[in-house]
Amino acid sequence: MRIDVHAHYYPNAYIKRSERLGADLSAVRRISLASDEKADLEARLKMMDDAGVDMQALSVSSTQPYYERESDAVDAAREANDLYAELVARHPKRFSAFAALPLPHVDAAMKEMERALDQLKMVGVTFGTSIGKRSAAEEAFEPLYAEMNRRATALFVHPYGVGVCSPLLTEFQLTWVCGAPFEDTMFVLHLIRRQIPQRYPKIKIIVPHLGGAIPSLFTRLDATKPMYAAQNSEAPTATMKRLWYDTVAQNNTAGLKCAVSHLGADRLVYGSDYPYQLHAEYLNSVKYVKESGLPKADIDNILDHTAARLLGFEH
Repeated sequence: MRIDVHAHYYPNAYIKRSERLGADLSAVRRISLASDEKADLEARLKMMDDAGVDMQALSVSSTQPYYERESDAVDAAREANDLYAELVARHPKRFSAFAALPLPHVDAAMKEMERALDQLKMVGVTFGTSIGKRSAAEEAFEPLYAEMNRRATALFVHPYGVGVCSPLLTEFQLTWVCGAPFEDTMFVLHLIRRQIPQRYPKIKIIVPHLGGAIPSLFTRLDATKPMYAAQNSEAPTATMKRLWYDTVAQNNTAGLKCAVSHLGADRLVYGSDYPYQLHAEYLNSVKYVKESGLPKADIDNILDHTAARLLGFEH
């Protein structure tokens, strides 16, 4: 079962609400074929069929319902999850969804997680790599990790789009160009520093974009462990192998092979970043893995088995 774990969906009502609440929609505006309009859904399904993709596991991307006022966050999260659940109910064999949470409001997020997973039957949760400008690994968010661990749920992480809070990125239009994989890298290192994967080993954490710079920094991160994770009993490279990573890399076969070499093919799952790769690019998100030269068994697991096991569709 080929599941695309990295696919986004922007229902019109949710985007309008986000706009009213002052969300940064720069990564969403002018993006086509991602709304809930009939023609957009038909085009999406055709691309999935052409690429041999059975299902997309949908998430809100950077349009997380993160607002200072709790009622705004709660209402936005509920609307997002209800709209996603509505689409899944109409196309249960083609779509599943990760639940958005009303953060940074932990108690409200705990309640919405319960509703989304138990009532709406979502396949997991989605987080930003940061909660606004706060680390998603902060101690304040520990109750969420504890609950996800209790449930052994999947957590799909996505860059929040703050360019790691650096004007050297944001003021040079690099927020998404390299800021996104830097946010992925930052998130993994924050997890390692706080030992979250060891302390909550049942959470199936999926990091996008091959983990950002993680494969390239692999041996460096062990060599520099005393500088940022001296207290950890486990080597950073061992902790990294407790996570999973999607294949979104703009057809970077060398990067894919580097990730497989360091992290293991069993830690990779297929993702497309729909709608930011459309048509030929969507097809290539599968094709580049198929034609990577990796062993056939590895390719089959990356494309068709590992994500299905993580999300409960294959046992």
